[in-house]
Amino acid sequence: MNWYEKLSKYFPIEEMKSKEHMELLLKEKADIYHKDEGPNHVMMYVETDDFIFVDYLFVSKEARGQGLGKKLLNQLKEKQKPIILEVEPVDYEDSDTKKRQRFYSREGFTHAQSVGYRRRSLATNEVNELEILYWSPHNDSEQSIYEKVKHTYETIHTYKDKQLYGESYEDVDQVVTYNAKEAEATDQPTV
Repeated sequence: MNWYEKLSKYFPIEEMKSKEHMELLLKEKADIYHKDEGPNHVMMYVETDDFIFVDYLFVSKEARGQGLGKKLLNQLKEKQKPIILEVEPVDYEDSDTKKRQRFYSREGFTHAQSVGYRRRSLATNEVNELEILYWSPHNDSEQSIYEKVKHTYETIHTYKDKQLYGESYEDVDQVVTYNAKEAEATDQPTV
């Protein structure tokens, strides 16, 4: 099974980029878009000068619970940049969502309470709401995380979307939102 098949069997269709989209990013954005692949994992991520965005992290069922996911995240943490990812909210009927959230919590990731993310899937036409989780070595503010999520959406998620999918994703300001009052309520400093 190739890397794209592994990802598409694990992630819901509404969260998946097309294979063409990812291959184009790996080719045309090779300076920032990367694939880390092994027999039991696939990790697609963006690395800029000041943050890392984990686009997809897959660990095979056979390798789960053996520390591989932790090892992959630790390799990214060693770069001493904030790490951001989008995760499905906990669905109590889907134990995987709970396990995933617990895993990221154990790894020191925080839910960005003030950052909202709601995108209409071009594959299903349904609105998909995700939670933004982040790990920060330097206590980055949620406003800073918000700016980084917007940057990722504009440079990676919507890259050549019209060409690839026949239509464009929604504008970044409709998808990624920031609630300053929520940031204050969670005692996050704003920059």
